[in-house]
Amino acid sequence: MKRSASLKGVRVIEITWLGHSCFRIKGREATLITDPYDGSIGYSLGKPRADIVTSSHPHPGHSFVAGVGGAPRVVQCPGEYEIASVFITGIATFHDAERGKRQGKNTVYLIEMEEMTVCHLGDLGHALSSEQMEEMSGVEVLLVPVGGLSTIDAAAAAEMVRLLQPRIVIPMHFKTDVVPFKLEPVESFLKEMGLKGATPQPKLYITRTGLPDETQVVVLDYKG
Repeated sequence: MKRSASLKGVRVIEITWLGHSCFRIKGREATLITDPYDGSIGYSLGKPRADIVTSSHPHPGHSFVAGVGGAPRVVQCPGEYEIASVFITGIATFHDAERGKRQGKNTVYLIEMEEMTVCHLGDLGHALSSEQMEEMSGVEVLLVPVGGLSTIDAAAAAEMVRLLQPRIVIPMHFKTDVVPFKLEPVESFLKEMGLKGATPQPKLYITRTGLPDETQVVVLDYKG
């Protein structure tokens, strides 16, 4: 596992799913929120506080920075950033398989915190190039869209997991009772991964020494 608040000197990451592609990632020095959304998604974001916000693309369901409290620093394009002891690398990708001709660009973020790396794929809509795969090698926690429609689908997500070989995989951007879009449910991804099901948990605490030896899929409960 990895980062978050410190447990008697142990570096810990706390990851909470706030719905859709939005996560709260907490370390000792900072709290980061990914892809905050507006009301069109169906979930209720509330007003979570953060030091940093990342946005994968300028869509109301992924870039509602006004919904985050605490006057955070906003990262919304490729590049390298260091904010509050968090190192962020934004990698240019596309929202579709036609180099963005249909849905535009997407930014994948590598978030280095507490000596671990979390990768948020945003609304990635295509297979990664060999160069992009190389940039993402060594990722320990992968936040991957699995619902299809405007991103990769369950089968493509499972293949990406096999190629990147992260230690922990957390699916996102899938159909739930509140989402009005025709996304695939998370069960489609679990089936592609050879799993019969998974018991959702409210949040995940990760430490470096607690990382599993083989890839483990963790499904999180939505918490507003």
